[in-house]
Amino acid sequence: MKVSLDLLRSFLAVHRSGSITAAAELLGLAQPTVTAQLRALEEAVGRPLFDRLPRGVRPTPAGDELARRVAEPLDRLDTVLADDRDEAYPRTVFLGGPAEFLAVRALPALAGLVADGLELRVTAGLPDALLDDLAVGRLDLAVTSVRPRRRGLTAEPLYDEEFVLVGAPVWADRLAGPVTPAALRDVPLLAYAEEAPILRRWWRTVFDARLTRTPSLVVADLRAVLAAVVAGAGVSVLPRYLCRDELAAGTVRALLTPPVPPLNTLFLAARPVAAGRREVQAVRRALLAAAPD
Repeated sequence: MKVSLDLLRSFLAVHRSGSITAAAELLGLAQPTVTAQLRALEEAVGRPLFDRLPRGVRPTPAGDELARRVAEPLDRLDTVLADDRDEAYPRTVFLGGPAEFLAVRALPALAGLVADGLELRVTAGLPDALLDDLAVGRLDLAVTSVRPRRRGLTAEPLYDEEFVLVGAPVWADRLAGPVTPAALRDVPLLAYAEEAPILRRWWRTVFDARLTRTPSLVVADLRAVLAAVVAGAGVSVLPRYLCRDELAAGTVRALLTPPVPPLNTLFLAARPVAAGRREVQAVRRALLAAAPD
């Protein structure tokens, strides 16, 4: 039985994305073309490869088995065909992640590669949207606070965020005694989301208490939250990397230092089809090398 590589590439794109529409977008083909290719491949192998759902498709056992057998050879072949040894970074790298981490940690770590000729496109977003974009090929790498459990994605630990309860000196001086939920009762709380997940986690893990208050200020950017803290609007819980310079300068202070500070692991997620490319490997190495700092 002879099957063309185009049929297998389309099959693998559908298998990884879970959608004929998304696969067609990724491949730069019309949706009817991908549908016809899948039909031709199913006729060639003599069994259905996907169950059609109201939204998307789900691979049959035969589809999963075929994907397991062809994914690695196709990924290697595509890497070889795309590799231009005359260029240090043959293709553009598409990177996604949390806006604050990208701005403060990732982009400075990648500045040398960009100066050396790497073309980089960066997208900020939340974990679910980033993983969706990664799965369908709109991203090559994604920094995410959620370890992906999706078919066709890999992940490795990148960075452990340490969280700090911070306030401007004016609030630190007012909270001269033990910092407890009762002591913070009348202090404005600043958060990046209405649900205040970072604050709630701090209260739960450090104070062993449930946060029942709503924030006084909500702004969907932790850098803006930090600016409000520096200006004296109230207190917040922020990643240490974000407020490291302000802590060193004394414009904000750590209000409490627990024996075991809350941590949050960020993961570097990738698609195997992209992970083997020379320029993607360079970005991965640079991010991992910078993480301990």
